[in-house]
Amino acid sequence: METNPDDLLVLLAVSRSAKFTTAAQSLGLNHTTVSRRIAALEKSLGGRVLARAAGGWELTDLGTRAVQVAEQVEAAMGSLGPAGKEPDPITGVVRMTATDGFSAYIAAPAVARLRRNHPGLCVEVVTMTRRALQQRSGLDIEVVVGEPQVHRAEAVRLGEYMLGMYASRAYLAEHGTPASVAELNEHPLVYFVDSMLQVDDLDAPRRLVPGMRDGVTSTNVFVHVEATRAGAGIGFLPCFMGDLHDDLVRLLPAEIAELLPYWMVLRPDSLRRPAVAAVVQALREQVAAHREKLLGRGKPSSIAP
Repeated sequence: METNPDDLLVLLAVSRSAKFTTAAQSLGLNHTTVSRRIAALEKSLGGRVLARAAGGWELTDLGTRAVQVAEQVEAAMGSLGPAGKEPDPITGVVRMTATDGFSAYIAAPAVARLRRNHPGLCVEVVTMTRRALQQRSGLDIEVVVGEPQVHRAEAVRLGEYMLGMYASRAYLAEHGTPASVAELNEHPLVYFVDSMLQVDDLDAPRRLVPGMRDGVTSTNVFVHVEATRAGAGIGFLPCFMGDLHDDLVRLLPAEIAELLPYWMVLRPDSLRRPAVAAVVQALREQVAAHREKLLGRGKPSSIAP
């Protein structure tokens, strides 16, 4: 039984989204048709191409080989552009996850710049602070804090960023400026919810200043910044975010300076796509261009209002 190229392209869409419904929407089909096409492909190939996994579908070994062929079919079809016009290979949907701060200040401007020359590119960014996944169906790029332990994926160190203690000038005027790490214990901490923190590398404030009581805690770093600006306590913030606000003062920079790495995790099959490779390069360039700000050198450090 011959393999239908259209069925291969359906499998390719499922492999990129991990869901039949999402693939169906992208192809202009319904869920039943996608399921039928996958069944026909498996019959023609004589084996399973997809297996159930957490959050969606994973490619089997046979499915991985089939997707490689599907990518060649897609590339060949893409070469049939209008006469005299070379088709843009950097097109389609790239899906990534990253922390809130990285997504806003690194990924968003990097993607915006890339799309100026490649308007057919769409990047979906899901913000979360967690360890790298072991099953990453439908996900092309993960940016995580700390070195990941992953299988069947490539991990690349992107760069580093600094975190420090910050307080608003108004807060310090009312409560006084801590002159030592020990005096930080007299103030409430603005940071992540301890029981929900999944990244061990982000435990620094509770390790360095264990006597600080929680003031406002949140799973979102933008809440940390705004709560600190509002005077809820002393926030442990990424310097590239805290330094943006003139009403915030960095405290004890010589004593409290936590340097953490950003790592990027990539599926090997995703890297074969020009669109994914382009986004990866754009992220690298953005990190390199903002290295000084990421390291907390964006503005002079202050320890007093």
